[in-house]
Amino acid sequence: MWQTTRPGWGRIDRDTAVRLRMLRYADAGLSTFDMADHYGPAEDLYGIFINKVRRERPPELLEEIKGLTKWVPPPVKMTSTYVRENINVSRKRMDVASLDMLQFHWWDYSNPGYLDALKHLADLKEEGKIKTLALTNFDTERLHIILENGIPIVSNQVQHSIVDMRPQQRMAELCQLTGVKLITYGTVMGGLLSEKFLDTNLSIPFAGPPLNTPSLQKYKRMVDAWGGWGQFQTLLKTLKNVASKHGVSIPTVAVRYILNQPSVAGSMIGVRLGLAEHIKDTNAIFSLALDEEDMNSISEISKKGKDLMKVIGDCGDEYRRA
Repeated sequence: MWQTTRPGWGRIDRDTAVRLRMLRYADAGLSTFDMADHYGPAEDLYGIFINKVRRERPPELLEEIKGLTKWVPPPVKMTSTYVRENINVSRKRMDVASLDMLQFHWWDYSNPGYLDALKHLADLKEEGKIKTLALTNFDTERLHIILENGIPIVSNQVQHSIVDMRPQQRMAELCQLTGVKLITYGTVMGGLLSEKFLDTNLSIPFAGPPLNTPSLQKYKRMVDAWGGWGQFQTLLKTLKNVASKHGVSIPTVAVRYILNQPSVAGSMIGVRLGLAEHIKDTNAIFSLALDEEDMNSISEISKKGKDLMKVIGDCGDEYRRA
C-alpha cells in the first residue's frame, strides 16, 4: 500500500479504495495487506476495511485477513515508553488489539539504538501487542547482529527482482541458516516488468509509456544501474517467451521466479486502490510452475547485468548512502 503515500500515483477515494478494492482483493483470496506508519492514510484505510470485514463477511474470511505494517522512527532515544506509544498509534489506526506483523526499519547503523528499539518491540510481542516481529531493508551484517541478540525476527522485507538479485548473494544464506524468511518488494519493478514496456524506447521523448509514478521512476533507475534499457528489453523478451508458453503475463512470471528463490516466503505487489486492479494476473502466480528451462533462461539474462551488490551495496544500502 505504498501507493497510498502521496498523489504521485493518483488520488484515492477512501470509500472506493475500501469497499470496491480492498474487499474485492480479500474476496479473491488476496487477503494480506502491507503498509507502514508513514504510508499516508494506509493504516487508517486498513482500520476501515477490517471493520467492514467484521460486519459484512463471514468469520472465516476475517481469520484470513492479515495486516503487515512498518515502524520507521527518527533516530531518537529508543525508550520503552516511546516505542510503546508509537506502536499504540498503529494499533489504534488499524483498529486491532494486536498487530499481525510489525516490520522495523532503521536509517543509521552508526546509531545502535535499533537494538534498544527491537528489544522493546520484543517485549510488546511477549505482551501480545504484536504477533510477529520482522525487519525491513536491513542488511545481512545487521540482521546477524540482531539475531545474535536473541530478538525473534521472522522475516526481512527487501527489494528483490530479476534485475535486483542482491538478496541471494549474502542474505539468503544467513536466512537459510537461521530460518528467517524474505518478503520481497519491487518484484515487478513498479510495472516495468510487464508487456506495457516491451518493445519500447524510452530514449525518445514521448515514444513510450510515461514513467508517471514514483515507483516507475525509482525502478527505472535500477534498470539503468543494472545494464540499461536495451538489456532490459532483452529480459522482457525472454519473460514474454516464458509467459506465452504458459499462457500468463510477464508480471506473473517475474513474481513466480522470485518466489522460487531460496528463503523467499512471499512477494508483494503494489495496489493502486481504485485506479488499477490485477487480481487475475496475481492469482495466476499460485498455479504457475516454471520448469528448469524457464528458470535457466531467465537466470542467464539476469546474470548479464551488473553486480548490483558492487554498484549499490547489500540489501537496503540504497537508503543509507550519503
